[in-house]
Parts: sequence; C-alpha cells; structure tokens
Amino acid sequence: MTSLAGDLRFRGLIHQVTDPDLPARLDAGPLTLYAGFDPTAPSLHVGNLLQLCTLRRFQLAGHRPIALAGGATGRIGDPGGKADERPLQSDEQIRANLEGIRPQLARFVDFGADAGIARGLLVDNATWLGSMPLVDFLRDVGKHFTVNQMVGKESVRSRFERPDQGISYTEFSYMLMQAYDFLRLHLDHGCDLQIGGSDQWGNITMGVELVRKVARHEVYGLTSPYRLYQFFYNTEDAVVGTYLRFFTFLSSEQIEDLDAETATRPQARAAARALSRAVTTLVHGPEEVARVERASTALFGAEIADLDEATLLEVVADAPTTEVSRSELVGGALSLVDMLVRSGLATSRADARRKVDGGGVYVNNRRESDAERALGPEDLLHDRYVVLRRGRRDYNLVIAG
Repeated sequence: MTSLAGDLRFRGLIHQVTDPDLPARLDAGPLTLYAGFDPTAPSLHVGNLLQLCTLRRFQLAGHRPIALAGGATGRIGDPGGKADERPLQSDEQIRANLEGIRPQLARFVDFGADAGIARGLLVDNATWLGSMPLVDFLRDVGKHFTVNQMVGKESVRSRFERPDQGISYTEFSYMLMQAYDFLRLHLDHGCDLQIGGSDQWGNITMGVELVRKVARHEVYGLTSPYRLYQFFYNTEDAVVGTYLRFFTFLSSEQIEDLDAETATRPQARAAARALSRAVTTLVHGPEEVARVERASTALFGAEIADLDEATLLEVVADAPTTEVSRSELVGGALSLVDMLVRSGLATSRADARRKVDGGGVYVNNRRESDAERALGPEDLLHDRYVVLRRGRRDYNLVIAG
C-alpha cells in the first residue's frame, strides 16, 4: 500500500514544505491539520477544490482534519493572489455565506463519530478573533513580527509594486490574523500542520513562526500547486493526467492506465470522462453524474429535439441567448447566415458562409449545408426555441418572442 507521502508525491501535491522532514512525519502516525476557507461567496468554488481533496486524502490516511471557516478573516479579505483590494462584505453577507459553505465542506470531510480518531472538526475563527480586543491582538500577536518581515511576503510585496493601488492596513493585517488561527488551533486542538495553495506560503510560514515563538513547539506547513481549470471535461490531453492526480481518488494504477489510453487513443477522451465523472460525483453525488451525462448526450445529439422544455432549458442554461420576433422567424425572413451573425457565432455573412461550408454549423444538432436557407416554424422546439451550434462548444439559444 502506498504511503500518504508517496501518494502525495505521485499526485504532485507537495509544492513547498516548511521542514524537509515533514513527508516522513506524515507516515509516522496520525496528526491534526487544517485548511482555511473564507466565506467570500455563498458557495465554495473550484479554487477550493484542491485543498478540500487534500484534506480528504489526509483523513482517509488516518489523520484528523480541521476545516476552518473564516467568519472573521472573511470580513477582512486575503490580499494573496489579488491585484486589487477586496470589497468589504456586510456581517449579514458573511453569515449567509457561512451557512452556504458548511454543508459543502461536509461533502469532503467526515465530521461524524464513525470516523473515530480521524473525525473532522469544523470551526469558525470568529469564535476567537471576533471578540479579541485590539490592544490584546497587537500585544500578543503583532509584537512577534516586524513590518520588514511582513513587507517581504509576496502577497504584500506584489501590491507595493503597484503604487496606484497599494494595500490597506486592513489587508496588511490579514497574515497576522491567519497566523493567530494556527496558534489557537495548535493550543486548543493539537493542530501541527497547515495546508494551502502556494499563494498561501507567506501566511503559513507566519503561523509556523508564531507557534514556535509563543508555544515553543515545531509545527509544519505544506502547500500544493495553485493553478486550476474550471471545466474538467474540456481539459486538454496534456494536463488531464495532472488533474486526475489532483482531484480524484483513483489509484495510481488506474491513473497510469488512463495516461496510457490518452497517449494511444486520445480521441476516446477516456481520461477526461473519468475526471469529470469523478469530480462531479465528489462534489454533487452520483445522481447528478447520471443527470449530467444524460444532458451531455442530448446536448450533442439529435435527441435534443425530444427533450421536454424544462430539460432543454437546463441543458442550454449556460448558452448565450438571442431574441428574435416570432413573425420574422415564422415568416421565413430570417436566413441561417443572418442568424449566425446576429447571434455572434459568426463575425460577418462571409464568415458565416465559410463556417457552414466547412460543416461546422448545426441547427438543433442537425448539420447544415445551406447557409442561405430560411429558418422557419419547423425549426422551433416547443414552438419557441432554436439551438444553434458552431463547432463543438459554441452555442446560442434563439428565442422567438
């Protein structure tokens, strides 16, 4: 059986460590670790997925994960990875966002008693930061760091290099708040490891240093790569193997088999299909996978004409829409070439003709060969819609009103 450290190396999930002995420590027995998630939106996003998967990997290996919801730090905003100051959110927004992300965290981390010593914890840093007097914070946390150290962190330095923007004292203080989170979790729950994306390296090292100075204990930090793509099925062959390692719990043997199939039969898209299926199952459950796969089949096949109206609109929900008058379409006054230009799927009538002649234009998933043919009532789905497609990915929903 592959060790946790070996599995993390295979998957490319070890980017930076504060101590070269950390990989050996991971395999020496259970420890407690945490990752933080600020409630800056009503839902977690794909940028959080890598850390959620990593927390889950640690828990499956017998370690105890803490998911920290940043009820306090979310009110401030992490400058890391941001070119501009974050807009401040109201207390009501923060509370609503917290309620939204808590059940999502529970899809990845097992907070139930059946997990035993690996049972996860969900904590909110507003519990300690929200009531801490400013003078106490400055005395107990701020005194351990110099401004020189803080300015040297990449998340701050990059903003200093933009004199038109700079950084407010509010965001400048964020790293001290995160460092205090690590200290409190270490003292209260025995947490010895913080994980995060590579953009969090400066904040994590501040926390490691604060624990060492205050508690006289050695703790660890680990970061993983930060770059992500949002649409997994459309992942290019060159990186699909990397994402299988990052975002799925397939074994190394299964992933290597998919690597080989991508190399020999890329047109089968087996790895991309396995990736999108695994991620959707992880985030939304198997029922959603079945629904999405049915919708995907309809999206590219003639059976789109057989879908009921609600399912049709769900399938094309992400497509831009173009409204036309019903009389214009039913009366035969609107040609395919005109509709391609009006919808933005072609830049000009000449461009539209080239696309049709090249075999890349579809009406309700039927390939078209006549650019000048008129759209008519026979093209309407549910007596109102026409689905235009250019190539494989570019859609437009025409709505006759």
